[in-house]
Amino acid sequence: MTATATRTMRALAKTRPEPGAELIERKVPSPGPGEVLLHMEAASICGTDLHLYRWDPWAREILRPPIILGHELAGRVVASGTGVTRVRDGDLVGVESHIVDWTCPQCRAGDMHLCRNLRVIGAHVDGGFAEYVVIPQANAIESNGLDPAVVALQEPMGNAVHAAFVEPIEGRTVLVTGCGPIGLCTVGIARAAGAALVIATDVEAFRLELAGKMGAHLALDASAGDTPERIASATGGDGVDVVIEMSGAQAALDLALQAVTRGGRISLLGIFSEHPHLDLSDLVIQKGVRLYGIYGRRIYDSWERTQALLRSGSLDVSPILTHRFDLADWERGFELIASRHAGKVVLLP
Repeated sequence: MTATATRTMRALAKTRPEPGAELIERKVPSPGPGEVLLHMEAASICGTDLHLYRWDPWAREILRPPIILGHELAGRVVASGTGVTRVRDGDLVGVESHIVDWTCPQCRAGDMHLCRNLRVIGAHVDGGFAEYVVIPQANAIESNGLDPAVVALQEPMGNAVHAAFVEPIEGRTVLVTGCGPIGLCTVGIARAAGAALVIATDVEAFRLELAGKMGAHLALDASAGDTPERIASATGGDGVDVVIEMSGAQAALDLALQAVTRGGRISLLGIFSEHPHLDLSDLVIQKGVRLYGIYGRRIYDSWERTQALLRSGSLDVSPILTHRFDLADWERGFELIASRHAGKVVLLP
């Protein structure tokens, strides 16, 4: 079905400022100058989408209904506006979900992911839980030859690439706290990058099983009383060189600060629902620990590294893609994400 053959499309939208979402009919959009129209081939559900669905305080701050949800997607270019030169009709593309202004001090310094006027697809503008979506050409990442579900996964995987590679990881001992889809990607990235030891922690047995499939040498229940001792034993009592914190949980942060070696580094990507507490004097300053705040992906460096890992064959992300549903079955997908008994749930047109 082409864009010219249909006048309306299905779309999953936040239509009212309250919990829930609705599958609606919407007119197929048209691309303007510098924009492309994509036919969605796969779109995956993110924890952010669950926040928006539940309409928690964070969601109420950033979204003004009505908005079509979804920011992790793969689509095929079916129409282009004037001035589009980089992608062509028929290309399968991933989507950088952050729309930046390219002119603020951060963008001019090359830190586009930290743009001061950032807009997010699926939160500030219509997203990809729809049969068609319009995006800026600059946000289309050519991904021909990859499985569309893998193409959609590149967006969250790019966060993991960013978090893992702020410093060298080859030959280091690595702890990943939190084994949601981004944490699971991080486990696989660390193995593919040549980490000497990869330890993963979570409180869900299902996710720890997936961590093992992604290559974790040790997958430990973070709620077990002996987890810090097991990490210390696995590292000869020295602690891990690198911690990549993906959960946004106080207990995980406590474990990270305890487990990291003196002079080690911690990448912090998980968003905390409450203000965390940490002992800066003893556990950061006097240990010489480096903390990195990780937000989004570096445009376009993280995307290029992500595609290199996927195309090289050194990283298999198929264990993370646990469920696929038709867009009409979106409620089942959201229920699975909420249950935490899923990896990445993919919606198909």
